[in-house]
Amino acid sequence: MARTKEFEQREVLEKAMHLFWARGYNATSAQDLVDGLGISRSSLYSTFGDKHQLFIKCLELYRQQMSGQLIEMINESTNIEETLRHVFQRVIHDSLTDKLNKGCLMTNSSIELAPHDDEIAAIVAANTLDIENALKRLIEQGQQLGIITMTLSASSLARFLYNNIRGLRVLAKSKKLNQEVFDEIVNTTLSILKK
Repeated sequence: MARTKEFEQREVLEKAMHLFWARGYNATSAQDLVDGLGISRSSLYSTFGDKHQLFIKCLELYRQQMSGQLIEMINESTNIEETLRHVFQRVIHDSLTDKLNKGCLMTNSSIELAPHDDEIAAIVAANTLDIENALKRLIEQGQQLGIITMTLSASSLARFLYNNIRGLRVLAKSKKLNQEVFDEIVNTTLSILKK
């Protein structure tokens, strides 16, 4: 029985994450959550706490799922240049095929909430550090193999790459852009790494 409840909570949390992701924190009301999740207000509060606590859980779930997949892809790389290009291609593909134009929940949260919410800011900062560290390890490998420039530190290059990934996510929210624009940005970004 406990497993069923745990599964149901996970399912509800996934739905809540997608609601917040599509609408943003401030535009998602408690009633939107009740309607979208199909549970009563009392069940919502008794299970997940208030809206802010629910959002924190959703942001952590997003971090585990989306950022976790990205970090895993980087950590399992067998071809550094191909992996870096694939990271960007995945961001572009996800952005251009997203009919709701949601962007990245972590990036959205860093813009909407992190400036005035220390708890959200801490999650965003930890997520950034995790991804930058994964990129840094990959870049260090490339530098050791002589395929990535040594003129900048691996840390600087990792920050540069992740900043560009986040920038692409924000740029993608402008629906008027096409694949060629993104390809040009990625090619220019990756050219910085060349030895």
